[in-house]
Amino acid sequence: MTTYIALLRGINVSGKNKIPMANLRALCSDLGFKNVKTYIQSGNVVIQTTEERASDLEAKISEAILKVFGFEVFVLVKTESEFQDIFESCPFSESQKEVSYFTLLKELPEFNLVDATSKISYTDETFIISESCVYFYSKHGYGKAKGNNNFFERKLKVPATTRNFKTMQKLLSLCSDL
Repeated sequence: MTTYIALLRGINVSGKNKIPMANLRALCSDLGFKNVKTYIQSGNVVIQTTEERASDLEAKISEAILKVFGFEVFVLVKTESEFQDIFESCPFSESQKEVSYFTLLKELPEFNLVDATSKISYTDETFIISESCVYFYSKHGYGKAKGNNNFFERKLKVPATTRNFKTMQKLLSLCSDL
């Protein structure tokens, strides 16, 4: 059995795309996943399954949400080890790391888009683009940052979803509890 972390983008934000976590856990259990755990209301799910392809899991969860809740949701699935690697590869100092953000990418962006985006600079914001994640730090927090999820999706032309350091840490903790 493999442990996966599924991240849903844009649910329970400003009263839109509402999915109660108890219902999300039930949906995932109904799909045959084991040891289903959720964390906070923003669509973070830890599951175990014998499925071997993250893309199949993404499609399965997304299709079930459309069928049950009536709206489409972007779902990104990573194995526990992939998630751990992304988390441990955060290039920032310890003090910055604890208030940093991880924009997880669905796929590897084209080199020319990474190159062009890497040349963009905003005051008090730092980002580093890897193959699977954009590591982001803003001196003034994420709320007013220009380098947000939508910015990186537009510039890199790949779907993405962002989580903060504490959420990443907690999801890995939930994995180790299984």
